[in-house]
Parts: sequence; structure tokens; C-alpha cells
Amino acid sequence: MSGQGGAPTLWLVGAGNMGGAMLRCWIASGMPADRVTVIDPGLPPVPKGVTVLADAPDTALPGVPTPDIVVLAVKPQLIDQALPGLRKGAMPVPVPVPVPLLVSILAGVELSTLAQRFAADSVVRAMPNLPVAIGKGVVALHGDAAGRAAAEALMAPLGLVEWIEDEALFDVVTALSGSGPGFTYRFIDALAKGGASLGLPADQALRLARATVEGSAIMAANAEENPSVLADRVASPGGSTREGLNVLDADDSLVTLVTRTLAAATRRNAEMAAAARR
Repeated sequence: MSGQGGAPTLWLVGAGNMGGAMLRCWIASGMPADRVTVIDPGLPPVPKGVTVLADAPDTALPGVPTPDIVVLAVKPQLIDQALPGLRKGAMPVPVPVPVPLLVSILAGVELSTLAQRFAADSVVRAMPNLPVAIGKGVVALHGDAAGRAAAEALMAPLGLVEWIEDEALFDVVTALSGSGPGFTYRFIDALAKGGASLGLPADQALRLARATVEGSAIMAANAEENPSVLADRVASPGGSTREGLNVLDADDSLVTLVTRTLAAATRRNAEMAAAARR
């Protein structure tokens, strides 16, 4: 699947926080800007060379190639307004119907719902997280085999790509890695506020918290051992780290709290999936 010159042509429908983050990384990693068209009524700023339109064109426009890949990156509740020309039974527009590959990052919107609504040879669900903006994200994928290679090639520059074979688990993955950065930022903030409450200047506590989490995450990513083993290595028997871990470990309080957090996010994903089926 490729457009002229070997690079696939891409329509990105929605360039908000996540769509914009993916776009910046794709262009930085070498995707030709002239192969990308952003469709977003807000006309957001885009990298140089990328075409941005408020709406999908009703007629063929010079410099706007028809797409090999369409990425839906709007809010889930806008599914019925997203690219109406790609809807099954829509009046013809300059989109080749069906498009070769539709990739959706709409949280909670299932593959069957997407396949019923949109005319595409292949449909793949994707759940990226915000660090895709710097190529250090996680992208979970689920979809039919026909689009697997193209979807994986598209997402590879964004970070770790994982295929989820059981779509029933996609809501859990969305809660863990999709929402995970938000939960991690809360922990960094809590770590800094804890230091400040014990006397450190707030700005210094925040710098220390950010750098501590950054370095620890890099070590964990490159370690063969489980993070629980790494934690125990930091904690000398009877030392200060062990004393702090005793608080977090008591009655599995930290694991219980995180599990409740993920469960709440998972439930909300399921609710959005139910709404999208209507």
C-alpha cells in the first residue's frame, strides 16, 4: 500500500492533542509532509508542508491526494460527524471508497462498529498514548490481518507497538497505557508535593521528582528484571527506602489503588463503546 513515490498518502481526521502528537512524530521521523492531509474544522497548526482543511473536500482539489490510509482521531462522540463521505451509503466524494485502510483511535469504539459505519477494505483499532509525540509512546493495535502490516509500519515511529489479539481486553489496555501517562503525571505531582510538604522548595521538589521518575523509567525499560526486583534492590534492609516501601506495600494498598484506578477507566471505555453502538 503506497502512494506515488512509495510513501502512503494519509488523511488524519482530527489533529487535537493525540492526533497532533502523532502527526508531529510522523513528520519528524521522515514521513513526507506533502503526503499528509489534516481534516479538522479548528484548522490547527500543522508542520510545514502538511495540507490542512476544515472539511473533507467535495471535489478533487489540487495537491490533496486521495488517501491510502485514513486515521480517525476525533472524540468518540463525534464518530457520526467524522468524514461523512467515508460512511457506507454516502454520496460519492473524492475518497476512493472503500479506502484501503482505516485506523481508528476512538476510545471504546469497537471494530464491528467501525466496520458497519465506514467503507474500508481493512479496519484497525489503535490506542496510542501521549508520549508518541517524542517517539516514546505505546500504541496498542487490534484489527483484521489484511491491514496489519500497513498499520504496524505507520505506528512504528511512535514507540512500542503491541497487537492485542482479544478485543475484549482493549478497554483494559486503553486504561493502562492510553490513560497511564495521566496517572503517572499524578504520581510525579504527588511525589513533588510530598517533598514540598516536608520542607523542600516546591520548584526544587518538582525538578527532583521529574528527574527521579525519568531516570527510574529508563532503567526499568532497559532492565531484564521485574520492577519489583529493582525496587527491592534500592531498599536496604532497615533503611529509609524500605521504610517507605513498607507504607506502599501494606495490605497491597498501592496495587489496590492502581487496580481501582484502571478499573474505573476500563468501565468508562465500556460505556463509550455501548454509546457508539447505538
